[in-house]
Amino acid sequence: MSTALSIYRRMERLPLGKYFFSRILCLKAPYFGTIRPRFIELRPGYGEIGMKKRRRVLNHLGTVHALAMGNLCELVAGMTLDVTLPGALRWIPVSMNIEYLKLAKTALKAVCEIPSASVSMPGDHTVQVSVTDTSGTKVVRAAITMRVSTKTTRKDP
Repeated sequence: MSTALSIYRRMERLPLGKYFFSRILCLKAPYFGTIRPRFIELRPGYGEIGMKKRRRVLNHLGTVHALAMGNLCELVAGMTLDVTLPGALRWIPVSMNIEYLKLAKTALKAVCEIPSASVSMPGDHTVQVSVTDTSGTKVVRAAITMRVSTKTTRKDP
């Protein structure tokens, strides 16, 4: 089990546990803090993360900015992959293709589903993410290519 999943499972049972998990994650990877993500569900093969519509993430049209949605997509894809991969593997995103289907005028929810068998070996794997608004309308579809490789051990000098 990944370290992130182990921590998430312990924290999700606590009052405000998912909130604090999100905050801790944003301390580790500060850029994700710009969208103030809220973990809804995280388990091997499935991730669901939400974000509120706040002034900080809006564009000049008053809708959620495209890059904020891209940030949400990368986060849910990365975390879902992280908790799905066998412990000897690691990942890094190498490309992202995002389709903006509708204006995002409300809070958003991103969902990523990854069959465990499809990412059990090193190589490039494309992960699909869907983002919906509060009415359930799909506003973004993303395909993120992740390079999966074996973990290397550090050798201190």
